Amino acid sequence: MKQRVILDIGPLVAFINGRDKYHNWAVMQWAQIDPPLLTCEAVLSEACFLLGGHDEGQMAVIELLKRRVLETPFRLFEHGNRIARLLRKYSNVSMSLADACLVLMTELYSESPVLTLDGDFRIYRKNERQVIPILSPPEF
Repeated sequence: MKQRVILDIGPLVAFINGRDKYHNWAVMQWAQIDPPLLTCEAVLSEACFLLGGHDEGQMAVIELLKRRVLETPFRLFEHGNRIARLLRKYSNVSMSLADACLVLMTELYSESPVLTLDGDFRIYRKNERQVIPILSPPEF
């Protein structure tokens, strides 16, 4: 069975925006991953916001969804209580809604690493105490 990868905002933005500092790294990572990458709607919303000033950036996100390169299996409404607990637990590092959703996704897809540019994933824990496997550049 192939490994499923959970996608965070940073690598999505870097993949689409050729001027991003991590664009080449993101392209290399994506080349090694079999689609679809798993993510959540909160990640897509933030990525579209960040790509709003980039020519066709938002449309590129939608195109990745249409081509099934990205999947959004996570449903926020099913996990509201757990999301609220995570946001409270990690309020000292200002956990975003997107990050909370991704942490829960690592519990649902227990063997899946998070492709991220966010060092906070070294702090977050799945199932309360388990380290979350991440794919990130060495400096993270």
